[in-house]
Amino acid sequence: MAFRLITLNLNGIRSAASKGFVEWAAQAGADCLGVQELKAQHDDVAGRFDNLAGLQGHFHFAQKKGYSGVGVYSRKTPSEVIIGLGDEGFDAEGRYVETRFDTPQRKLSIISCYFPSGSSGEERQAVKFRFLDHVYPHLLALKAEREFILVGDVNIAHQPIDLKNWKGNQKNSGFLPEERGWMTRLLGEAGLVDVFRQLNPHPEQYTWWSNRGQAWAKNVGWRLDYHLATPGLAALASREAIYLDQRFSDHAPLTVDYDFTL
Repeated sequence: MAFRLITLNLNGIRSAASKGFVEWAAQAGADCLGVQELKAQHDDVAGRFDNLAGLQGHFHFAQKKGYSGVGVYSRKTPSEVIIGLGDEGFDAEGRYVETRFDTPQRKLSIISCYFPSGSSGEERQAVKFRFLDHVYPHLLALKAEREFILVGDVNIAHQPIDLKNWKGNQKNSGFLPEERGWMTRLLGEAGLVDVFRQLNPHPEQYTWWSNRGQAWAKNVGWRLDYHLATPGLAALASREAIYLDQRFSDHAPLTVDYDFTL
């Protein structure tokens, strides 16, 4: 029995819905769906998007209207929902929701997380670095006590294979040496697994395309969206897919099937 986990940066849930996202989700077969960049508040979601495709939504909204926000939609009711990282600044931006599915035999979390972008300038890049410094020990501590899969828009392309124009982007946010080094540490000494890359070693596997310069048409993309899993769960991953047949956002949905059930 497979567990299907999908992640998608919506670039606005209302915008994505206008492009067929809700209908697609209804037939995508997800057991859990992690979403980022809701760009909506509780009142925008309640009664309209709080349930999707037979899945119940659990959200972390940003305080600022039309900004950030994450959610996990789940077929099974979580045993606990953790909202936020415990940092006032980051939690005001609505970046982290963790759904726990604990049994006497197993502690397991599915997390949706939206890492800050630093592309708008030095100030936001500094926020991004602070976020990386904060979330790293958090994930390390979590890994010590439970299995988890974190899905989301990490806003980092790890290796040259993960973006089309790597030579021209080495000084740009998303492919800075410090960001890539952080990801290397996360997948090295911290022991997490980049599940998609474990299953798919091929080039030109992107999940985000700029809205400028015909990037989508020319497939000038970046792989910014991840399944980051503890090794035990990563070992159960059996199939990956990036959905390219329809566009709901400037990101594409990333699906991984795992050989376990919640």
